[in-house]
Amino acid sequence: MASIIPLQPVPEITELPQNVEAEAAMLGAMMIDNRLADDLVDKLEPEHFFEPLHGRIFAAIKTARANDMLASPVTLRPMFEGDAGMKELGGPAYLAQLTGSGAGLIGARQFAKQIYDLAMLRTLVTVGRGLVERAMDTSEEVNPRGQIELAEEELFKVAADGGTESAIKTFAQATTLAVKMAQKALNSGGHLSGITTGLDSINAKIGGMHHSDLMILAGRPGMGKTALATNIAFNAAQRYMRDRQDGIEHSASMGAKVAFFSLEMSADQLATRILAEQARISGEALRMGKISRAEFNQLAAAAADLENLPLFIDDTAGLTIGALHTRMRRLQRRHNNEIGLVVVDYLQLLTGSAKASGDGRVQEISEISRGLKTLAKDMNLPVLALSQLSRQVEQREDKRPQLSDLRESGSIEQDADIVMFVFREDYYVAAKEPKRPTEGDNAKIFEDHAAWATDMERVFGLAEFIVAKQRHGSTGKVVLKFEPSITRFSDFVGSGY
Repeated sequence: MASIIPLQPVPEITELPQNVEAEAAMLGAMMIDNRLADDLVDKLEPEHFFEPLHGRIFAAIKTARANDMLASPVTLRPMFEGDAGMKELGGPAYLAQLTGSGAGLIGARQFAKQIYDLAMLRTLVTVGRGLVERAMDTSEEVNPRGQIELAEEELFKVAADGGTESAIKTFAQATTLAVKMAQKALNSGGHLSGITTGLDSINAKIGGMHHSDLMILAGRPGMGKTALATNIAFNAAQRYMRDRQDGIEHSASMGAKVAFFSLEMSADQLATRILAEQARISGEALRMGKISRAEFNQLAAAAADLENLPLFIDDTAGLTIGALHTRMRRLQRRHNNEIGLVVVDYLQLLTGSAKASGDGRVQEISEISRGLKTLAKDMNLPVLALSQLSRQVEQREDKRPQLSDLRESGSIEQDADIVMFVFREDYYVAAKEPKRPTEGDNAKIFEDHAAWATDMERVFGLAEFIVAKQRHGSTGKVVLKFEPSITRFSDFVGSGY
């Protein structure tokens, strides 16, 4: 029987963390020496100040310096003639009082750090209060896990706030990263500077999957989006596993540990697909139990080989974009920040915040696509997100997808670094099969079906992988081979397509 956790009284907070004197000293130093102002304006925001008037003065200094104006009590005075808070302290003369002591000139940078740290503590108090209030409110449906995820998301926002300074890199640092990427591509034998897709033709086209990139893989139903994404996720995870077995360090591996967020299929369905592909058994036969003892042994052998595959599946339905961020950060912590690829199947099944949902589906999708790009940048890894296409594709004679076909929002195209489509012509040719001739039919029926069979033979088992947008490379297409029975894509070797 579980033990009862004793309740502890919630302490009453009488005063929030703050240091108004440090705020005043720093503002005075900024007005005395505008070089200090130029150094500090990007490290703080007006809301970081406990005293609202000090926040407004800081904002005025920031505006003046942005316009290349002198920020002094004299130049800032007109901005505060009608400020009620300033009047309570004696009017604009308060600006001159701030510069009355030069003590802040020595410790201005330390004051700025303390102001920021205290602002973070106040935000933590606010988050904590909100957490307590929500936990105490049982009038609505009780959802403790949802509250925990919301708290984690709010805490992450506090931690992520103010990251501007650490995000700035010198040109020397940036070039070092660029040279390392080029060296990685050289060591791989060419064509690959990012995480491998396992398909040489795709690697040659996009150079692999690169850190901080949002990649969109779109297509109409039946084109094999999930199959291709599953193949890529498996190939990356398998390459990582083999590289580590060969003694290759995590940072030098062309593979990656993979997080697969499946909002449409369950984890066991995805695992069945992967096992069927590796054992080269029909997925349909596997699901229906129509396999021989020998095939079952192949399946068991494949399962044994892949039991340590670094592929982690989250099949929670109806995830919000915020919850996806939270779960991904949690997964990274558990695996020492070694997750190197995120796959989301598919984008339109994610939900946005309540506010974005109220603004309409287009705004909600815009929030989701921005959130996926933010995830890629914040965690410095590639995010491969699948996307639906609108039905307007079906109205055209040429069914090949275009960027304008991306469903529900143009922001998907805008936020993505790479937009890719998968297109199988045999899907549409098969749907146009004419009447099958039987004995006694006229010659035209035989001719029509023979012509269709020739066309079907030309395209059967082939898929076009179309790169419609690529920020760092060219667009175009490559041809892949597709085996529908085991939902497997591979490189196409041949001619005439």
